[in-house]
Amino acid sequence: MEYKLVRNIPVEDGWDLIVAGGGHAGTAAAVCAARLGAKVLLLEAMGCLGGMATSAYVGAFGPMADGERQLVRGFMDEVINAMYERKYLEASIKPEKWQKNYHVWNSYNPEGLKLVFDKFIEDAGVDVRFFTKVIDVVLGSDKHLEGLVITNVEGYKLVKAKAFIDATGDAVVASFAGAECREAYRDTKISMPASVTSLWANCDWESFYKQYPGGKGLQELLEQKVDEGFFSQWDKHFPGMRKIGKSTGYLNAGHVFKVNGLNCKDISKGMMHGRKIILEFEQFFKKFVPGFENMEIASSASVLGQRETRNIIGEAILTKEDFLAKRHFPDEIGVYNRFMDVHVYDTTPEEYARFVDYQKNYHLGPGNSLGLPYGILVPKGFDNLWVAGRCVSSDNQVLGTIRAQPCCSLLGQAAGTAAAQSLKTDQPAHSLDTDTLRKTLKANNVYLP
Repeated sequence: MEYKLVRNIPVEDGWDLIVAGGGHAGTAAAVCAARLGAKVLLLEAMGCLGGMATSAYVGAFGPMADGERQLVRGFMDEVINAMYERKYLEASIKPEKWQKNYHVWNSYNPEGLKLVFDKFIEDAGVDVRFFTKVIDVVLGSDKHLEGLVITNVEGYKLVKAKAFIDATGDAVVASFAGAECREAYRDTKISMPASVTSLWANCDWESFYKQYPGGKGLQELLEQKVDEGFFSQWDKHFPGMRKIGKSTGYLNAGHVFKVNGLNCKDISKGMMHGRKIILEFEQFFKKFVPGFENMEIASSASVLGQRETRNIIGEAILTKEDFLAKRHFPDEIGVYNRFMDVHVYDTTPEEYARFVDYQKNYHLGPGNSLGLPYGILVPKGFDNLWVAGRCVSSDNQVLGTIRAQPCCSLLGQAAGTAAAQSLKTDQPAHSLDTDTLRKTLKANNVYLP
């Protein structure tokens, strides 16, 4: 049985642009659009900005350089420099690591990133609504949005604007608006597994690095204990334990398999199972790894670390073939270099062997990059809606590359800049003048070779 809900709800208007989702992509989109003169409202479901980077404790920025030059610049460069100046990056990290080094991760304190994002949002004059979710949309025509129906402590409300950016990670707005999407579970019955990440205290990193210089050798120890049956599931894919402070670290380990990230029952079970896996890793570290005998959990993430749920079908689709060809595009709004990080789909040795093969062989290599065409930001046919972050238009393989935080920031800056241009020129999203867009992005320190 279904019930029809009919209700009169208040309307708020007056914004040029509404951005749904305050992760890396949404924050970059909101700030960059506001700097270009747009009046922006940013909606976020949690009580802080950062998304997976803060609420899910994924405390490391992915690669930003290609071994020769820094590829991810623009807004993300401002963020990481602010983190460095405020000493929120792990103490050993120096600028060269993100400005030049090939395929490296930069660990940070998630609490620091919350404060940095707050500062950027305040300085840009962006209006923020925390603890707010989008539950529906209002369409003016088939491919044109008029407003978003939201819910928070005040109840239901309709917020209206001239343009919209979906940075929810799950393409929530685009899906409500009727945009064509690829859903991992619906279309392929599998998706990359999720994780529950955690923060730890009382870690003796000096003792750890004496035994495992640079962390080398820990993977082999884990594989040995997996084969011995120490863990409840056969999973040798170990994203890692990283230092973020003098005696603190974040653990991104243990996969929650067969979770449909668009199903609330699955997500709920996944959170509980993920916390059980954390306990197993705590015992692993305390029993077998020097320096972690007295480690204490500080917190487990309050949201499930999703890697793949739903992507739009856009004006362009970025594919594995584009990655392998190291393809570039005349309308590209950025470039990126990261291996095709498609996590293990299940607990079989065959799937782990596939991941190891990707880890070794599916790299772009130093000095190379993959172009990001403008069309992956626009749901097919829409005139005032853009998408940014991991739900842009791509296949499930290249998603493993572009879902990293720096790339999401880059995509967000491009979407925010495009929306600001559209607001000034009345150019629809699906046929925006990308030459002008690229000029504006370059003027704001985006690297476009």
